[in-house]
Amino acid sequence: MAPTGDTAWIMGRAKALGFDLCGVVRAEKFAELERYSEWLARGYAGEMRYLEDERRREPGLVLRNLESVIVCALNYNTDYPYSTEAGAGANREGPKGWISRYAWGDDYHEVMWKKLNALLAEMREKLPQPLDARAYADTGPVAERVFAKYAGLGWIGKNTLLLNENLGSWLFLGVILTSLELEPSVHEAGVPPPDLCGNCRQCLDACPTGALIQPYVLDARRCVSYLTIELRGSIPEQFREQTGWQIYGCDICQDVCPYNRAAPASSMPQFQPRQFSGRESLYCPSLERVAAMTEEEFREVFRGSAVKRAKWAGMVRNSCVALGNSLSQLEKAEGQRISGLLKRLAGSTIPAIAESAQWALSRIKAIFD
Repeated sequence: MAPTGDTAWIMGRAKALGFDLCGVVRAEKFAELERYSEWLARGYAGEMRYLEDERRREPGLVLRNLESVIVCALNYNTDYPYSTEAGAGANREGPKGWISRYAWGDDYHEVMWKKLNALLAEMREKLPQPLDARAYADTGPVAERVFAKYAGLGWIGKNTLLLNENLGSWLFLGVILTSLELEPSVHEAGVPPPDLCGNCRQCLDACPTGALIQPYVLDARRCVSYLTIELRGSIPEQFREQTGWQIYGCDICQDVCPYNRAAPASSMPQFQPRQFSGRESLYCPSLERVAAMTEEEFREVFRGSAVKRAKWAGMVRNSCVALGNSLSQLEKAEGQRISGLLKRLAGSTIPAIAESAQWALSRIKAIFD
């Protein structure tokens, strides 16, 4: 039975604005929100203190008179090889790094924000009743994946990401919280799409740091995305080799997912890899080039990009670690040149950069000295 009335109209307008999926759910306290406190209590959030915001468990604290949540999804997959296919030797012109697919183009927060606000503006114009509403594009204290699940967009997979049978997991999620009493898009209340992960555990087995400690449970403190983006100090030495060539985020648990094998690619130009410094691209960028960036260059290259969240010091730190993991790719002359760069960075006044550069330098010197 298809949605009707205002819900059907909203879903239609969302598709017209370019969203790939849209659903509506009544604002309730779902089981996942109840279990959230236990996840936090175990310390799995690491240094991400913003996740402790009580509003994540009590969505009614976000918006007065909250009744319904509109969830929209946008496919950001692009027609480029996955990290597990490209490999660290993606380009023979020096060691390369991997930036997570979602951050290759324009900042997705802004892309989603514009579309969500356009939908909200149409709602205010079309619907006669007054409404309170607030739109978030991964920017507010909202459990988007939980609402997306119960709005019928997919299920939460063993890698803790939203999975859609046809689109896979390359999805940006945005929500509009509203005081409107809308008809849910899933008519059988509380019955979301079935979990189709089955006995598959490819994401758990492929995670290089063992961050997926059991199906559906992520210890962020071990996750390469957390280590390269959210963590502000040095990456713990026990995880450095496992981070490999990753310098911003990690796609491995999505790259190996069977539902992403035939995932469609978006044609949106905003999500294509941006170019910088001549032929350089955010798809497999030069590790030397990123490690050698000044703060000014970093701000210029990553203006309007999600990568700026890692900050200049974080990207240099990450690139140093990745260079230390690139030993098998280095020729002697190249190793000597990179050693010179690392020696300079080892003198940085920023401890995380200095220590990471020294670690990488010791590994390179061990094979060339």
